[in-house]
Amino acid sequence: MRCFQRCQPENVRLICFPHAGGSAGFFFPYSRSLAPEIEVWAIQYPGRQDRRHERLIDNIPELADRIHEEVTREQNRPFAFFGHSMGAVVAFEVAQRLKRGGGVSPRWLFASGRRAPAHRRVGEVHLRDDAGLIEELLSVGGTNQLFLQDEELLAAILPVTRNDYRAIETYAWEGGPELDCPVTALVGEGDPQVTTAEAADWATHTTGPFELRTFPGGHFYLDAHRAAVLDTVSTALSAAPRTTSSQGSSA
Repeated sequence: MRCFQRCQPENVRLICFPHAGGSAGFFFPYSRSLAPEIEVWAIQYPGRQDRRHERLIDNIPELADRIHEEVTREQNRPFAFFGHSMGAVVAFEVAQRLKRGGGVSPRWLFASGRRAPAHRRVGEVHLRDDAGLIEELLSVGGTNQLFLQDEELLAAILPVTRNDYRAIETYAWEGGPELDCPVTALVGEGDPQVTTAEAADWATHTTGPFELRTFPGGHFYLDAHRAAVLDTVSTALSAAPRTTSSQGSSA
């Protein structure tokens, strides 16, 4: 977990989970905007950037297990989760593991750009050749087009992206306890990867309050509407209870 700017110990920590092919640095602007009231941490998945020499993890359960271990060690203040696309699913799976273990649940889960876990679509992007993978990246956005024209950068980007697409496209939710924290689903109105109805079904995965926020744009709507997204986060967390207890549950 990467922290870009430390805040006061009593302030809430927002743990951010990147999209497929993404890295912790995607959330650096969030840290600058939300500090000092909210301390932003971001997950750096293995196999990329400063962890490029580590083994990639190509399945969501193992990734969630590893992150759960790290989050459990850092439960020294109130915290919330924000995940975009694949990151929303990973954040949800980590929250479920915390719930099963009877520990402290996140104060809030912000699920961005992803259909509810109960909705599964068959995906084949990870099976495409390099040209097909590049076509996907151009279609969804979120990657600098100049990077996709540089052979050295492509050699670093494509294996990581293919791995992450394999992880999320082969993911199947296996059930488990409902969360008890509030959930906010955020979605772009023109996102080809999730409909508004699919995003609204995040409500079925928690016994807590639920809100659906829609924004103009596609899968990476949050780039153009970062201020509104961060306002949604900060407003919610300022109103949230200091802690959310989780009673142990078997799945």
